[in-house]
Amino acid sequence: MTKAKESRKILLVDDETIVLDVTTRILESLGYEVTATSNSTNALNLFRADPSNFDLVITDLTMPYMTGDNLAKQIMEIRHGMPVIVYTGFSNAITEEDARDIGIREFLMKPFNREVLSRAIAKVFEREQ
Repeated sequence: MTKAKESRKILLVDDETIVLDVTTRILESLGYEVTATSNSTNALNLFRADPSNFDLVITDLTMPYMTGDNLAKQIMEIRHGMPVIVYTGFSNAITEEDARDIGIREFLMKPFNREVLSRAIAKVFEREQ
């Protein structure tokens, strides 16, 4: 049995405060509970403290300290099969194929809108059922 959409918890990571705020508002408007952080190291610590507290991780790729793909790898080592969505504004930083090889479920290009994000999340959760 899967959780109702309203109870799904998302860990959101982006070092750009404006993007973090806007994306948080979008996710909350879709009915998700969001824990947002602008620091990838902090995100890993939050996840490590309670891996079962999150249903999905959404992260930017390009961040200081730890890139989104490295964050995704470490999160998936802690909780195998943890769904992760990565987004980026730099198409040559990593390919969608590279992302999928790592185990990243969805790979989005910035800028994206509410509909694109909503569809990506729905695809991830549909696969979890």
